[in-house]
Amino acid sequence: MVNVGAGEVLIRTEAAGVGVGLLRNREQPAPGGEVVGRVEAVGAGVDGIAAGDRVGGVVFSGAYSPLVIGRPGLVTPIPEEPAAAAAVAVVRGGLVALGALHAGRAVDGESVLVTAAASGVGHLAVQLARALGAARVVAAAGSAGKRAFAQECGADEFVTYADAGWGEPVDLVLDGVGGELVQRGVDALRPFGRLVSFSAEGGAVDAGSLLGGGRTITGFAVGLWSRARPGDVDAWRQRLWALLADKRIAPRYTEFPVADLDRALDLVAARANLGRVVVRFE
Repeated sequence: MVNVGAGEVLIRTEAAGVGVGLLRNREQPAPGGEVVGRVEAVGAGVDGIAAGDRVGGVVFSGAYSPLVIGRPGLVTPIPEEPAAAAAVAVVRGGLVALGALHAGRAVDGESVLVTAAASGVGHLAVQLARALGAARVVAAAGSAGKRAFAQECGADEFVTYADAGWGEPVDLVLDGVGGELVQRGVDALRPFGRLVSFSAEGGAVDAGSLLGGGRTITGFAVGLWSRARPGDVDAWRQRLWALLADKRIAPRYTEFPVADLDRALDLVAARANLGRVVVRFE
């Protein structure tokens, strides 16, 4: 049995998410990531979580082990109903997508463009933009082969990064890619439009392209928001589970047994995944 320290919970893993972050840490002995599972034991000083609770969230290490240590706040109780893979898809990817829409001050009736629209976060951002009342949703991805998937998720229009133009300007861009696409996203904004960057890749922008149109860029990191404004994050979690229960969002995923983690990583490395990639524990 793994020792549980003060302020910690021991989780028996049901499923874990696989994303580009793991690719950067592929050789790490016990990488972290998002997990869903059942609490086996709680350490001293833990309130609001008890043995037997189903929880989901992010752990710092051991995400691909049958038993993992989590910390309250980063892992929280979740409903019993969603299948483990669907819950994993929502527990972080959904939180990032909804938080980015919140940071971008998404308004009912506006137009939204989402890059990496077939990714674990992006496909939920497309669905959430629609659920929150966007009048027009544009999906952007690296290959035309992802068009049908993006449309199934609710996109009205689809563009690739190689396209010379991205159609009529939009009010809000959610960028999860970074690099040169940050400037492409700014160029896709109408006057007074906003871009939210949540990619760890960064990217350079010509300040002059912001000035004339009154455009703005906001950085979003759910970890910072959790520390600085935890009440907002709690509210986003509750809204996500309600939207999932009402079938207003439908996470898409490809599932592998944990023994095939390398195959799951290869799928992500090839950028061939549609939605979240998940490994399950029997």
